[in-house]
Amino acid sequence: MILEVKNGYPDDSAARNMILEVGRRMYENRYVAANDGNISCKVSEDTIWVTPTGVSKGFMQEKDLIKMKLDGEILEGTLKPSSEIRMHLRVYQEDKRVKSVVHAHPKFATLFAIANKPIDSRLLPEGIVQLGVVPCAKTVIPGTQDVPDSIAPYVNEYNAVLLGNHGVLTWSEESIIQAYYRLETVEYFAEIILYSKLFFGDQVNQYTDEQVNQLIEIREKLGIHRGGRPT
Repeated sequence: MILEVKNGYPDDSAARNMILEVGRRMYENRYVAANDGNISCKVSEDTIWVTPTGVSKGFMQEKDLIKMKLDGEILEGTLKPSSEIRMHLRVYQEDKRVKSVVHAHPKFATLFAIANKPIDSRLLPEGIVQLGVVPCAKTVIPGTQDVPDSIAPYVNEYNAVLLGNHGVLTWSEESIIQAYYRLETVEYFAEIILYSKLFFGDQVNQYTDEQVNQLIEIREKLGIHRGGRPT
């Protein structure tokens, strides 16, 4: 996927198209069901496009999307933004470099969320390099102010967070594509961890401390300065 940018941000048309594309991929990969999930993308320092409430991510159209300011002012669109837009706004508030936020309910990662377990593993190099540790926020009621408050402590240190009993939130200071790829990596990482535990228990190879150090060096060379260190 190629995303044209100007002054560091995609234009309105590119942002809308990529939101629709990411929404379709989320739906087709079964990361969401029915009308679940939400997506946002910056087009300027204080302006974003967001997905609406009550519309399946697999069947959205451009006319369904909403353009709004980070202070909540609606600029374009006839539908209401998702009730969970507050957690997107909180991510942008905590780190002004962030350019996109994605939320979904992929199955394997959500299993970690309902167990209140972080995704913290040394099994996969891609997981350590591209993602790092994924902490788990406390369980709160979706759509309330408690949600943005629960994820705020993790934004500057990590690339994603599990929402207690409620799926995954990822973000990117680069693009909506990277935010979506991080969602894919979270789910793949969670699936491998759970299957390895099911089939092999603790009889699996893990990266050593020295190897983890080397992988984190690779991560930093790629410009990814968040993610934490797996234990």
